[in-house]
Amino acid sequence: MVFMFVILSFRVYYLQVIERDEFSRLSRNNCIRLQSIEPPRGLIFDRQGRLLVENRPAFDLSVILKDAKPLDETIEKLSGYTSIPADEIKSKIEKKKRGMGYKPILLRHDIGRDTLAAVEVHKFDLPGVALSIKPRRHYIQKSAAHLIGYLSEISAKELKKPEWRGYRGGDYIGKFGVEKAFETVLTGKRGGRQVEVNATGQVVRVLKTVEAQPGHNLYLTIDHNLQKKAEELLKNLAGAVVAMDPDSGEILAMASSPSFDQNSFVSGMSYKQWKKLSSNPDRPMRNKVIQGEYPPASTYKIITAMAGLEEGLVDERTRINCPGHYEYGDRTFRCWKASGHGRVNLEDALGVSCDVFFYHLGQKIGVEKLSWYARACGLGVFTGVNLGHEAEGLTPTGTWKKRKTGVPWRGGETLSVAIGQGYNLATPIQLLVMISAVANRGIRYQPIIVKEIRDAGGHVLKKSVPLTTGRLPASPKTLSLIRKALWNVVNKSNGTAWSIRIPNVQMSGKTGTAQLVSRKLNEDAMKKKPDHLKAHALFVAYSPQENPKIAVSVIVEHGEHGAASAGTISRDLIKVYMDERRGGE
Repeated sequence: MVFMFVILSFRVYYLQVIERDEFSRLSRNNCIRLQSIEPPRGLIFDRQGRLLVENRPAFDLSVILKDAKPLDETIEKLSGYTSIPADEIKSKIEKKKRGMGYKPILLRHDIGRDTLAAVEVHKFDLPGVALSIKPRRHYIQKSAAHLIGYLSEISAKELKKPEWRGYRGGDYIGKFGVEKAFETVLTGKRGGRQVEVNATGQVVRVLKTVEAQPGHNLYLTIDHNLQKKAEELLKNLAGAVVAMDPDSGEILAMASSPSFDQNSFVSGMSYKQWKKLSSNPDRPMRNKVIQGEYPPASTYKIITAMAGLEEGLVDERTRINCPGHYEYGDRTFRCWKASGHGRVNLEDALGVSCDVFFYHLGQKIGVEKLSWYARACGLGVFTGVNLGHEAEGLTPTGTWKKRKTGVPWRGGETLSVAIGQGYNLATPIQLLVMISAVANRGIRYQPIIVKEIRDAGGHVLKKSVPLTTGRLPASPKTLSLIRKALWNVVNKSNGTAWSIRIPNVQMSGKTGTAQLVSRKLNEDAMKKKPDHLKAHALFVAYSPQENPKIAVSVIVEHGEHGAASAGTISRDLIKVYMDERRGGE
């Protein structure tokens, strides 16, 4: 007995004296935990300070394996109280249980009120089950989806990349639009708290807290009222609308149709929902303003006219006869007006959009010169808008075609290019940059989408400034003639957009009809074309004629005539903006 007593005494001495510090540390680790505090993401406003995107509180359900004992019994009880299938809980634990002893394993994001109440009521019967409150993104206006973008959970592949260092599994990051482009600005700095827990993992008290630092707020350049009007005008159509201040490059509205609900990406969507969205032939997930590439059609005639004037091939007095067709080699190139326009000068030709005039002019200029002028006007080059995945468009040349197809350039192809058809491709935002430069008499501006960056206290950290990317390759005289012709398009009785004019809207513009099938079809055949073969309708415009305040670029896919569909949208959008400005004054 004495011998056993000595051994026990030595053991007590060893545990309480010799190993005291180590066991004290282990004890503290068992009852003291560090909890992460997610920072509120920066808010997003329009140019007038109207809130577009906010954060709402959301509760996440997790389990800590070291505390959840017995585990199987806890899972069964949790499933019974919350109606979450036990198999789903076990599957998530199985995937992430390695090395997650005291780390919470996320079971479900953003649980509803019923589940929250059930867990709270039975929390003493659910050891290791934890609830954490986190800010969750909420797109309150459900507008400007392609511009603002959305958040989604960071993937395992992204977590391995150096640019995402500091992020953790379960974090939400910008995946599209402004949310992605300004991720480092919008995301804040993570905080944390030191808490004491009991044997079942329930928090007893908070020992220390380091508050999270919220992200910076963005004030976009868009006007929410104008944005909503653009989306309303595009309803049930496929296409794009984008408006800009021609004197600064600030984007006033950007709409792509069809659109999508950003909140569904935050709350999570089923595979069936995603499949329906991603397989839609009208491509709702594509921002057609910057990614849609279309033949510029007759809007390109502005460039052909500019090249002809600057190269001295025509002047304001030059007249060309349009009999309704143009013979080149063994081919007949037709004008959109079968009976022809008669003898027209350049101003008339732009106003009535005479194809024959520009066939003649394009043949004299040549494809290489046309390509040079087009790029100098902003087509076939990136605009620099800070959204990512911008399409480049295409301004074809003989060299390009030879490299791409192995076939030399043919003279007849130049005629198609001269009227904006053929291999020509441009994005709506490129056409906007071009027409804005014509409106402001020659300056190309880089499109801007963020007006200001402010901290959570409202202090301005950064203001956008206009960024020029060059000048149009045109003299003041050339631009004056082109601007006069664009005024005639809308305001002269034979102009192609005369039918859409309305009082109190001073608008200049250019129509375009991008043919998807040959004009060789007779009139009856053209009328019977299926919808997916109907021409795209384009319209570029600015207002007013002097000191313009807004420029617009519109495309309606398979909308056929530029004035009837795209032109009407441009007119109505301009009217809303100018009326709002007059009301503000």
